[in-house]
Order: sequence, then structure tokens, then C-alpha cells
Amino acid sequence: MKNYFVLFLLYLMINNLSYSQSDTTAPITPRNVQAFGYERHIDFVWWDNEEPDLAGYKIYRKINNQWYYWTTVPKEKSYLMLSNLGMNYTLTLKVSAIDLSGNESALSDSVVATTHIMSDEEFLDMTQRATFRYFWDYAHPVSGLARERLGSGETVTIGGSGFGVMALLVGAERGFKSRDLVAKRILKILNFLVNQADRFHGAFPHWMNGSTGQVIPFSQYDDGGDLVETAFLIQGLLAARQYFDGQDSAETQIRNLITQIWQQVEWNWYRRYSASNILYWHWSPNYGWQMNHQILGPNECMIVYLLAIASPTYPMPASSFRYGWASQPYYVNGRTFYGYKIYVGWDYGGPLFFSHYSFLGFDPRNKKDMFCNYFVNNRNITLIHKAYCTANPNGWTGYNENCWGLTASDDPTGYRVHEPTNDNGTISPTAALSSMPYTPNESIEVLKHFYRNYYTGLWGEYGFKDAFNPTQNWFANSYLAIDQGPIIVMIENHRSGLLWNKFMANPEIQPMLDAIGFVPDSTTSIEDENIDLTDFELYQNYPNPFNPTTKISWQSPVSSWQTLKVYDILGREVATLVDEYKEAGRYEIEFNSVETRRDVSLPSSIYFYQLRLGNFTETKKMILMK
Repeated sequence: MKNYFVLFLLYLMINNLSYSQSDTTAPITPRNVQAFGYERHIDFVWWDNEEPDLAGYKIYRKINNQWYYWTTVPKEKSYLMLSNLGMNYTLTLKVSAIDLSGNESALSDSVVATTHIMSDEEFLDMTQRATFRYFWDYAHPVSGLARERLGSGETVTIGGSGFGVMALLVGAERGFKSRDLVAKRILKILNFLVNQADRFHGAFPHWMNGSTGQVIPFSQYDDGGDLVETAFLIQGLLAARQYFDGQDSAETQIRNLITQIWQQVEWNWYRRYSASNILYWHWSPNYGWQMNHQILGPNECMIVYLLAIASPTYPMPASSFRYGWASQPYYVNGRTFYGYKIYVGWDYGGPLFFSHYSFLGFDPRNKKDMFCNYFVNNRNITLIHKAYCTANPNGWTGYNENCWGLTASDDPTGYRVHEPTNDNGTISPTAALSSMPYTPNESIEVLKHFYRNYYTGLWGEYGFKDAFNPTQNWFANSYLAIDQGPIIVMIENHRSGLLWNKFMANPEIQPMLDAIGFVPDSTTSIEDENIDLTDFELYQNYPNPFNPTTKISWQSPVSSWQTLKVYDILGREVATLVDEYKEAGRYEIEFNSVETRRDVSLPSSIYFYQLRLGNFTETKKMILMK
């Protein structure tokens, strides 16, 4: 810290040359100073000072009733994270602001924080607050857009910036920054997008230079418009258009600029052929349609068709949802894995970002199309991931019921799309944490497990790092905008529905859903299933391990349709023991590993038995040992 302060003083001396030596006006004292004690670290935070000659902040610590200068924080950061602390560790802190002329503000009021055992709500606050920093403190200084990843320098990401805009709304709503500060940041982003950013028939590129707005090619032929990245951006901007509903100049400008950007996207031009129902991902002024990448489901791109159909200026026909997006024979699945049905999607569900990106703003609750209720579908896919990692058929270290979630992320070999059918032992925190609206109870347990058991390798100043592989004892040092954004956004959709509510409130959305054929559905959310489960019980089979028979018993306090099935370690159904309506009561049934659905004797292995009573589902593990 001493060496850093010496360098900081040299920085002030050099920069003083460009400022008047008569400047004696000190910055204002930092506002909204707070400290938060967690289990392993303490966050010391404040709102940004806005002086143009701001140099940084000085932190003071109270020791034995005396205040001492402790360290200096550069102006780009408005926080200090104090890590690897023991339990019941207390800090008392103050902060001041300093400018390039060496003037120092008065000290803030003191704040106190102590590390302690945290509640679930504190875990969610902690994760959102840290993740928010990626999009606030680490945003590109010129454009305000989200850097593609930690260390990407000038490279900003358009899709990740759409996620980042929604993260900024969470920051304003949660008081991480003031509404006025966030509005100014959003205006900075919008003015850059309107006045400097390259556009191609209204679409933005995948990457661009955060200072100049010029496209940075994503690959050889991908140096033009990227309709998918643009859709992710527009999804975030439309949520912001509804959030900033004030009548002052700044919020009025925000709405007007967002409307301008939204209405300039030529969605129907990206169909390539005038009569086509299919949209194309890329177009380049240098290579035309060379990429030739059709946007076809199922994957992360549903929002592209929803926005294209909703467009007030360049709309696609509503039929393009059915005959473009959902046109392929593999769109509908219908198979069951680990007892959970996939209505739409790939076997085992694919990587979990498929269930996140299009649903950061688009609310899948309360509705269904001709194929499914996408909330139920996404929940089932998430539970399949949990069941797969719990079964752990490849024997990876660390996998269990509280350590699961596979998606695209960094890994020991570079960057890879992880899913149950392409799994190398790498867990990506964004996978389970961004599934919070679908599996709130399961996801919060994952969050706590990550923090409590992998803190040293997995937690940093921007929250959970991108990925880790316990088998190889590997932890990423990276953060990616497209992985961080869904964490803070989907936690908020679980907590308050903020981004869902704002995006869906746009006047173009409901007519689009009506035109496609979405209708109300009685399954609205996970809350429909939050009944008292105290008296429901699935007991451990006995004996366990067993050969060749074992007994399974359960208790139900209500009459309901009941199913009890057995699955192998790959999630394939091997036996249906019960599938009928039963009265309330306690039941027991014998499972014979010789008499199975396949009519063959099962080999020694781990098996799972799953009970379903109405909305109650529970799965337990048993071992057949011959």
C-alpha cells in the first residue's frame, strides 16, 4: 500500500502541471457511504464523485479509537473490497475524495461492518452488488458500454452491453448508485450508440471499439451487423425505456434515444430473401451474406424473432415465429430426462444460457404458445442439469446437488460450450445463479456452496469468476459480460420481477404475443408450487445398497395422482413402480432390479427413484451392488 501511495503522489504531481496552481477547491465529500460485512469479506462502498479533476479516494481506518490513513483508491472505482477475513472481524472506515491539485474533501461519516453468518437475502444482495461493479466500475470509460471480458481493453460487446443496461437498472433500483447517476450513464451509452457506433441496416456489430465506435471483427467475415447481439441490446434498452419514466430532461432524452435506436433496426432486411420467414444472423458490407448463418431454434435467440415481429418500423410477419424460428423438426423434443420433460430443446436441454439470454426481459410466466409454457420448459431443463451433475456419470470431482450448472464459459482448454452431452468437469457459476427464477431454492444453495467452499479461487471484486474445474484444480481469473449480466438480472427477476415487468410493459410487446398465438396459461411461476411440503416425505430405500430387491416408502397428506419411477445414472427410465391416483396416506412398494421396464436384470450401479405427487417432486439415490 505504501508503494502504491508513492506512485499515486507522483501521478498527482505530474497531472498538477495541467491544472491551475491556484485551485484550492476541494471535492465534495463522498455520498451514501456504506459498509457490508459478509462471511469472508467486507465491502466498503460509496457513490461516485463527479468532479472533472477527481483523482481518487483516500480510505481511513479506525484503530484503538484513532483514525489512520490506510490506502488510496483510483477514481475509476467507488468501492474497496477487503477479502479473506475471519468470522466476527470488524472494520470502522471513512473515505475522502481528492483532486488532481491535491485538495482533499472532508471525511465522510464513519461506517462499521462485521463479518457474520449471512441470510439468503444477504447472499443475493452481496452477489448483485459485486456483479454490478463489472458494468459500472469496469465499463469502458468513453462509451460506457460493457467490456467484452476482463482485460479486453478497447473491445466492448453489444449483447453484453444489453445485459449491462439491465444490470444498471438493478443498481438504480437497489440503491447501488443513485437514479440520477445511472440515468447519466445510460445517456452516455445512448449518445455513443447514436452518434459514434457503426451500424449496418440498423444493426450493431458483435464487437466494437469503445472509444471510436468502429466495428472490431468477431471473425474474418463477421465485420458487419450481428442481429442476435443487436436483439440482446434492444431487449435491455426497451426495459430501460420503461424504467426511466420521469418527465425531466435526462429521462425524456433516454426514452427518445432508445425509441430512435429501436425503430432504426431493419429486422426484415435481415431475412435476406423478401419472402423468407427465416432471419439471418450476420451481414457484412465487405462480404455480404458470406456467413450464411440462419437463426433457427432451439437456442438462445428467441428474442430476435419476438423483437422482429414487434418492430413498429421494419417488422417480420408473425408467421416467421412458427415457420422460421420454430420451423425445424428438432425444435420439439418431448423426451424425459431424470424425470423432467423437455418440451422444446435439445436432449438434456443444451447449455443453460439457452434458458437465460432471451428471458432476461421477456417474461415466460403466465403464457404458452403452441409448443409449451417456456417457464416450465426452462425450469425442467435447469432441473435436468442439477440431476445430471448430482448423478455425475463421468465421476468429476466436486459435482453434487449443490454444485451444478453447465453453460458456455472459459475452461482449462480455452472457451467451450458445456452441457451434459459435452462435459469436461467445468462448472460455470452463471449457469445455476442465472436460473434463480426457475429454481430459487436449488440456486440459492449453489450460491452459498460456491461462496463458502470455493471462496479463495472463485470470488473476486466483480463477484463469482467465470468458471472452475475442481477435477483439475483450475479456477478462471476471468469475467465475461455475457456471463456476469444474466446473474444480476435473473436474480432480480426472481426477487422483484423488475426487468420482466419493465420489458413486458412496452406497448409493442403484447400485440406481438397475440399475433404469434401466445395465450394465458395457469402455470405462472415457481410460486405456484410453494405450498407447505412439510408432510410430504419420500424415505430412503431399505436396504441400501441392495441386491436384488429393496423397499421404497413415502407419505402424502393429500389425495393426488402419484408416480414413482426409477432412472439409471444417464437419466433413462428403467422402471415405473406407481402411476395412479392414490388417497392420502403412507405407502411402501418393493423394487426388484430383475423385473424392470426393459425386462432385463439391471447391472450394479447407482440408480435414482423419483416420486411425484401433484406439484411435489423428490428424487433419492440408491445403489444396486451385486
